[in-house]
Amino acid sequence: PMGETNHNLWAPWRMEYIAGLHNDGTDDGCFLCTYWAEPARDGERYVIWRRGGCMVVLNRYPYTNGHLLIAPGQHTADLGDLTTENLTEMMAPTRDAQRLLGEVNRAEGFNVGMNFGRCAGAGVPDHLHLHVVPRWNGDTNFMSVLGDARVVPQSLDALYARLADAAPRLGLPALVGVPNPAPNPSPEP
Repeated sequence: PMGETNHNLWAPWRMEYIAGLHNDGTDDGCFLCTYWAEPARDGERYVIWRRGGCMVVLNRYPYTNGHLLIAPGQHTADLGDLTTENLTEMMAPTRDAQRLLGEVNRAEGFNVGMNFGRCAGAGVPDHLHLHVVPRWNGDTNFMSVLGDARVVPQSLDALYARLADAAPRLGLPALVGVPNPAPNPSPEP
C-alpha cells in the first residue's frame, strides 16, 4: 500500500507536449514554423532573438533550466537544404546564448548539438534546430537517476525576464519579445 507521505510532482505543462505527440495530421504541427510566421507573439512564446534567417527560443520542455533552441525560419530537416549563410547565422546567437546563460544562470558548461530523426532523439524531426543546454557540475541528482524525472527550478516567465534584463547589460541584443524599456530618468541635481 502507498503511504500517506507520498508526494506528487506536478508538471501540468507537460500535457501540451504529450497531446502534441499524437498529431492527427490536420496540420503540420511545426511550432517552429508557427513561431517564425507570427513575430508579434514572440514575448508570449519566449522567443529570445530573431537574426537574419533564424530565431532563438526558450524550450518549453527543457532538459535543464535555460535550454534554448536555435532554428532557421526555413522548414527543413536537412542541413543540405540550408545555405552557408543560413548555417552561419545560427552560430552567432549560439555564442551569445552561451554568454547570456552563463551570466544569468551561472552555467558552468554547455551541451550544444542537433538531433536528426526520431531515432536520434529529435522531438521535432522535420524542422532542424540546435540545442543549447546549460550544465553545472554535479547537476545529475537523484531525481534524474532514480526517478527518471528532471526538476526545472525556475518558470519560463521568470527566466525570460532575467534574460531580458541581462542582455543589454552584456552588450547583447535586446530580447525581441520585450518592449524597449523607457530610458532611465536623469538624477535630480
